[in-house]
Amino acid sequence: MAGKQKKTIITCAITGAIHTPTMSDALPYRAEDIAGQAIDAAKAGASILHLHARRPEDGGVSIDPKHFAAFLPVIKQATDAVVNISTGGSLKTTIDERILPARTFSPEMCSLNMGSMNFSFHPLANRYKEWKFGWEKDYVANSDTYIFRNTFADIEKVARDLGPEGIKFEHECYDVGHLYNLKFCMDSGLFKAPIFIQFVMGILGGIGADIDNLVFMKRTADRLFGDDYRWSVLGAGGAQMPLAATATQLGGNLRVGLEDSLFISRGVLAKSNAEQVAKIRRIVEDLGCEVATPDEAREILGLKGADRVNF
Repeated sequence: MAGKQKKTIITCAITGAIHTPTMSDALPYRAEDIAGQAIDAAKAGASILHLHARRPEDGGVSIDPKHFAAFLPVIKQATDAVVNISTGGSLKTTIDERILPARTFSPEMCSLNMGSMNFSFHPLANRYKEWKFGWEKDYVANSDTYIFRNTFADIEKVARDLGPEGIKFEHECYDVGHLYNLKFCMDSGLFKAPIFIQFVMGILGGIGADIDNLVFMKRTADRLFGDDYRWSVLGAGGAQMPLAATATQLGGNLRVGLEDSLFISRGVLAKSNAEQVAKIRRIVEDLGCEVATPDEAREILGLKGADRVNF
C-alpha cells in the first residue's frame, strides 16, 4: 500500500481550463487576480498551488509563458507554497506547446496526464443564456468533439524533457487504465519512486466521482506500486468536498480549487479559492488530521526546493 504519512497535503487548483468567466465572478483570469487568489489560498492552508494561465483581456485559456511570467514571481515573493504548473492546459495544442511553460520556468512540480481520453464539459453550455465573452459558448459547447491526447510518446517526451530539471510529476490518472500506463512507464525507467498520483474523478470521459471508485483506484495503485507512491484525489463539481474528506481518512492527500468546482456548498458559488481551502482545512483538522506545511510537503514528495526554479 502507499507509504504512510503523518500529515495531509492540500493542493489548490486556482483557475484551470474548463470553467469560463461567465460561470463565476470569482474565477480569476487576470494575472493580479490569479496571484492574489493563489497567495490567499496558501495563507488558508494550501501547500501546493496548481496553476494555469489565462488571457487577461477575455479569460481565455493560455499556455503562453508570458502570461505565466505575469504572476509566478509575485506568488513566489509572497508565499513559500510549492508551485505546480499544468502541462495539460489546452486540449487543442501539441505536447511541445503544452510543456513550454514548465520548460521555461522549471517549477518544483508539474502535472502529467497518463493517458488519452474523451474530455468533455459540453453539458455546461445549456446552463447559460448570455456569455461575458464571445469565445466562451463555442468553447464549452464544442468540447464534446475534444480528445485529450496523451500518447505514450507524449508521456515519454515530457519525462525526457522535464525530468532532468528535477521537476516532480503529479501523475494525473482519470481512470484505472491510466494507472497501468503509469506502471508500464515506471517499468520502462521513465519515472522513479516515490511517484505522486492524482486520482482525477468526475470528469465526463473519465471515472465517476464515487467513493467506491476511489477505493478501487487506491487498491489498484496499492497493488501496482506498493509503498512507492503517494496519492491525492480531486473530485469535480459537487464531489469535491466529499472525496477530499474521504481521502484524508484513507491516508491520502487532496485537491480543491475553482478549477475543479465553482461551489462552496450545494448551489452556492464559492467566493474564492481560499474559501474552499479554509473549508477543507477545517474538515481535515476536525477529523483529527494535520495539514502539511509547504516544507513538509516538499519532504513528503521529495521536491527539489523553491531555490531551483526559474522564476
